[in-house]
Amino acid sequence: MVEQRSPKPQVVGSSPSWPAIQKLLNNLIPILKMNAQAEDASKVFDVIKQGLSLVFVVAGVAGFYYFSDLPGFTLLYRVLALVAIILLAIGVVLTTGSGRMVLNFALEAKLEVRKVVWPTREETVRTTLLVFGMVFIVGLLLWLLDWGLLVAIKALTGQGA
Repeated sequence: MVEQRSPKPQVVGSSPSWPAIQKLLNNLIPILKMNAQAEDASKVFDVIKQGLSLVFVVAGVAGFYYFSDLPGFTLLYRVLALVAIILLAIGVVLTTGSGRMVLNFALEAKLEVRKVVWPTREETVRTTLLVFGMVFIVGLLLWLLDWGLLVAIKALTGQGA
């Protein structure tokens, strides 16, 4: 028991809620350990899934080249088989924790793109022409500076005619 002191010196006693909190913590510790073990097992399973998907892709690419010499396996069939294997590998990866995070990120990015206010065609053309004009002006200024420095260096070194 923990003794809790009161601001009033004549009142002394223990905190009645402390045993309940202690009991709650004692009950939670095994549950937290079980969750940690489940998460460790799922992480291991995710790594296995990612490795399996990598094996699928490597086998698909190897098969693509292996069957190129055999008659009857046209380029179309080999490409379709490779695409199917890659889609299968992507499907396996998307079932992992990191795959779900990537999928959620892509879906949220798609929602954010819908919120973007795109410029009108007139604004885009005006801005593009402004950029081209500024690039031309800066290029002209740099060319004039380069030419002026070349003339100055030739005059200093006596190479100018």
